[in-house]
Amino acid sequence: MERKVILFIAMSLDGYIAREDGDLEWLSVVDDPPQDYGYNDFLNSVDTVIMGRKSYQKVLSFGIDFPHKNKTCYVFSKTLSGADENVTFVNGNIFDFILELKNAPGKDIYLDGGSEIISEILKHNLIDTYIISVIPILIGNGIPLFKKGGDQIPLKLIKSTSFKSGLVQLEYQIGK
Repeated sequence: MERKVILFIAMSLDGYIAREDGDLEWLSVVDDPPQDYGYNDFLNSVDTVIMGRKSYQKVLSFGIDFPHKNKTCYVFSKTLSGADENVTFVNGNIFDFILELKNAPGKDIYLDGGSEIISEILKHNLIDTYIISVIPILIGNGIPLFKKGGDQIPLKLIKSTSFKSGLVQLEYQIGK
């Protein structure tokens, strides 16, 4: 059975995943009371994480242990190569790499962002499931989750969950 690529990400109501400078402080509007919104259960369902270089460097800037040490992690980069203690850097063809991952044995694959890598993977229609947590805030401008100019991709709503914090989590699969 083919593994799924699952995008699990949060965005502001106006469609941004970060401020223009990469700041994420606005995510904290849904931290009281603390809740993981299904994130830990989701993490248990995957064994591989893929992300872009900027997202990886942002995670490292938090000053905490790398959160995916127990997963196989790949970072797509045009400038970094090889590996470090956390990840393997990938410079090759994204389409071929993702197809190889999907056909390899294992659990599902977590697409952790950011917008550049999401855009590239969308070009090849390789995201199987979208789990998008909409944060109840308008930040005005920033880094959009989806870049303009992509192809139309029909989606089917699988589940929606609203939380007391105002966060709404939407789960979509490719429409049939």
